[in-house]
Amino acid sequence: MTVQLDGPGVTIADVVTVARQGAHVELTAAAVERMAVARAVVERLAEGEPRYGISTGFGALATVSIPVERRHALQAALVRSHAAGMGEPVEDEVVRAMVLLRARTLALGASGARPLVAQAMVDLLNAKISPVVPEHGSLGASGDLAPLAHAALALLGEGEVHHDGRRRPAADALRDAGLAPMTLVEKEGLSVTNGTDGILGMLCLAVDDAERLLTQADMTAAMTVEGLLATAAPFASDLQALRPHPGQASSAANLRAMLAGSPIVASHATDDPRVQDAYSIRCTPSVHGAARDTLDHIRRVVEVELASAIDNPMVLPDGRVESCGNFHGAPLGFVADFLAIAMAEIGAIAERRMDRLLDKARNHGLPPFLAHEVGVDSGLMIGHYTAAAMAAENKRLAVPATVDSLPTSGMQEDHVSMAWGGARKLRTVIDNVRRILAVEYVVAARAIDLRQPLEPAAATGALVALLRSEVGGPGPDRYLSPELAAIEHLLATDAPAGALARLGLTLA
Repeated sequence: MTVQLDGPGVTIADVVTVARQGAHVELTAAAVERMAVARAVVERLAEGEPRYGISTGFGALATVSIPVERRHALQAALVRSHAAGMGEPVEDEVVRAMVLLRARTLALGASGARPLVAQAMVDLLNAKISPVVPEHGSLGASGDLAPLAHAALALLGEGEVHHDGRRRPAADALRDAGLAPMTLVEKEGLSVTNGTDGILGMLCLAVDDAERLLTQADMTAAMTVEGLLATAAPFASDLQALRPHPGQASSAANLRAMLAGSPIVASHATDDPRVQDAYSIRCTPSVHGAARDTLDHIRRVVEVELASAIDNPMVLPDGRVESCGNFHGAPLGFVADFLAIAMAEIGAIAERRMDRLLDKARNHGLPPFLAHEVGVDSGLMIGHYTAAAMAAENKRLAVPATVDSLPTSGMQEDHVSMAWGGARKLRTVIDNVRRILAVEYVVAARAIDLRQPLEPAAATGALVALLRSEVGGPGPDRYLSPELAAIEHLLATDAPAGALARLGLTLA
């Protein structure tokens, strides 16, 4: 696959395809032309009075004028000094998304960098060279300075990269890929470092993950409904229409589709002494649906950002070069925090559902912890502990990052977004939710198996069969961790959706 990088028109799917699937990237002729026009403006202004980022220092040093013969050194010094991150490297998929999105902004023609700078970034992507970017260093304003500077070091043939499955000097990787280090000129040091591309890249990946997980949460919840001998009555369309939130309607529709024709549900449709199910079952569409509506809002914010030029100063069509605040990460930080809250609740309600399945006092006739030989076997008891631990961690991670700010750069940058931290913890929340749903999937499938000879619905039965292709059914205790990991990896794919598609069923 090839992604045409024109500047405008980049989608979330494009970012995911390049970041995770290694899609080839090409700059369009229109993008090259826009960048050339903007570059001409910068070169003309470089001859006149001092201009920020062109002939002055940076941040609190913006009042220092730089002589012509030192301006190229200024750009390299900016990248080197700003590459001050610490900690373990962030994931290559995040780095690839960040590099693509920085090239996207340059391609809009509002940064004043030469076309060859964007092309150099594209060349890194196509050569599968991922700069090593430490986790800590970004305050989310002025953008992701330290992470982007570490990425830009590779353009200079400095720093380290991941290439050919190993960590190595950037100069060696460039040489082996047939690429040459470049020299940055006026304005380009800022243009390669002054953006929110790391935050935006992580949000694009999070949207992709969350979409999949929210559908899978409906799948595992439907399995739990059967495992608990619960009722599908609260999910009826006329009941749901009384509270017409779009996400709630979608989640309830998914649950109805999953449970359609279920012999297990039908087995207790009459003469069941229970008046109603617990909130964690009955309110599933409300909670899952609220998360869906949150994700829709976040997707709209991300799409606006994907159409935005993020740099400082900006080169305008009339020839002006003006400072601005487009690099501030607040729009992205707020939604990263919001999505972390919503996804944490998806994990929280799933943990409550599986707890009911494992408790003999509440699981309606199943053995304690779904154990094979009660007392000798502990069953899935500790799998639930693991899920509970991650649900608890998610509560801590759901505390907003963006309500904090520490002034930096001699009080010139006196309000920062902390959006990078928000996006980093969001990734952990999403990983935890995938693991929690994996445990619910395993627990619910065992409960359904233990309801035999009652049969599940066709859809839930297909999901049980898919799980059984990876892990065994009920029986004596066995080493559980590898089984949970296998289902976690399964949920990182579209295999569950594929199992339903083979039945002609597509969920929202």
